[in-house]
Amino acid sequence: MGERKRVPLGIFAVLLLISASSFQLLRASDDADDAIFYESFDEDFPDRWIISQKDEYSGVWKHAKSEGHDDYGLLVSEKARKYAIVKELDQAVSFKDGTVVLQFETRLQNGLECGGAYLKYLRPQEAGWKPKEFDNESPYSIMFGPDKCGSTNKVHFIFKHKNPKTGEYVEHHLKAPPSVPSDKLSHVYTAILKPDNEVQILVDGEQKKKANFLSADDFEPPLIPPKTIPDADDKKPEDWDEREKIPDPSAVKPDDWDEDAPLEIVDEEAEKPEGWLDDEPEEIDDPEATKPEDWDDEEDGEWEAPKIENPKCEAAPGCGEWKRPMKRNPAYKGKWHAPLIENPAYKGIWKPRDIPNPAYFELKKPDFEPIAAIGIEIWTMQDGILFDNILIAKDDKIAESYRETTWKPKFSVEKEKQKAEEAEAGSNGLAGFQKKVFDLLYKIADIPFLSAYKPKIHDLIEKGEEQPNLTVGILVAILVVFVSIFFRIIFGGKKQPTKVEKTNVDSSAKNQSGENGENEENKENKEKEESSSAPPRRRSTRREN
Repeated sequence: MGERKRVPLGIFAVLLLISASSFQLLRASDDADDAIFYESFDEDFPDRWIISQKDEYSGVWKHAKSEGHDDYGLLVSEKARKYAIVKELDQAVSFKDGTVVLQFETRLQNGLECGGAYLKYLRPQEAGWKPKEFDNESPYSIMFGPDKCGSTNKVHFIFKHKNPKTGEYVEHHLKAPPSVPSDKLSHVYTAILKPDNEVQILVDGEQKKKANFLSADDFEPPLIPPKTIPDADDKKPEDWDEREKIPDPSAVKPDDWDEDAPLEIVDEEAEKPEGWLDDEPEEIDDPEATKPEDWDDEEDGEWEAPKIENPKCEAAPGCGEWKRPMKRNPAYKGKWHAPLIENPAYKGIWKPRDIPNPAYFELKKPDFEPIAAIGIEIWTMQDGILFDNILIAKDDKIAESYRETTWKPKFSVEKEKQKAEEAEAGSNGLAGFQKKVFDLLYKIADIPFLSAYKPKIHDLIEKGEEQPNLTVGILVAILVVFVSIFFRIIFGGKKQPTKVEKTNVDSSAKNQSGENGENEENKENKEKEESSSAPPRRRSTRREN
């Protein structure tokens, strides 16, 4: 009999996971009746979803399998394109009856350097609106999901709320949102909106952020406007003196004060050191340097050998022309100024008086607009973004069940495959260490008190991912950032002077509104556009001395 081949345990485990995933995916449909809305993309989408027909949205959506699975999803198939697609719900989803759970899966199959993968939950549109006209201006109630480009690296949670006093919609952004996972695996994003004003953001079933809709510490701008605002019509009196100290009017410059004396003078007592080499230059042409074979004098200019330190100067006290050094002038006093004294007319820093805010209102819970449609409207420089298993439910247990049956089996298979590839490539060494370091740093960047430094930390991490050989240098740079933050916390930063800005009430209200001003999403789109149009670097044509 022939020798029986032994199946590696790692491959056997992967096969088991694939079998289990097929069984569990079948079970997902059992819970479909418990969901308010569920889209699995098992079938092709054109009969259920409407692609925007606006010219700017040229990106092609495809019904495609997730790599390594038989599970289908909605695929972003081209780079550097705008995409827009929408699904109108049979019945609008209200937030007034209790908990609402928003959940969906994404897989960044080619990674994500600059692009969005978020969903927009649209409120009821104006009469006459057509799904084929869906675009960036279509008003939404909630925007949720990952986005990464330039300094932006966050899982957005933004909601628009109508001010009952002004009738304007204001866009409120979650502060210090979690970061986007940096791998190419399937991930599931969950937002749980509870009737007690709490929202929880989960990534892969793990809570990454908890916030309160009524807390000024959790959203920017706060949902509840301030009770008072500066009076834009209030003007500073002409005789208002804000100078705390003034020059002493009785002070007189001393007779012996020479304002023209220089700060430094030549040290006449200095003598040239013995052995100084006057005729030797400090640098000489490198005698071992040779002109590169591919150097083109017409294109690159006349070739010049690089400079090195003159070896003759190493043993001597110095080379070149000797000059007497400068020393501080003992007669220097600088420009004379009268000493400062307390200003007897000082009245303090003026600021306009506060008046009642006409936009102020009180409420016990936010009045969310219902969800009438789900849209994906993104601008991305990446392809391979796959959306799947979009869910709206009334119970977080239902969302958990879907994660267990639709996402977790796929993620487990992908994770095992990733481990096998890392082991095969010898990633148990430096590369594996680097990945663990970067994953840890992304988690550290999510710590709330580091939110102000988050873009800087992300920038350093991304440089390290692009150039793994710089890992040690990146760690040192981030350590310097942490030490700086530590000293600021311990010793405090320099107190900045109060800046008073006078704004008109009507214009400030418009600037608050996400529909009357440029919102954060548009700014991030600009970053994506700039990243796609950056000019190529030119070859240096001449060696710099």
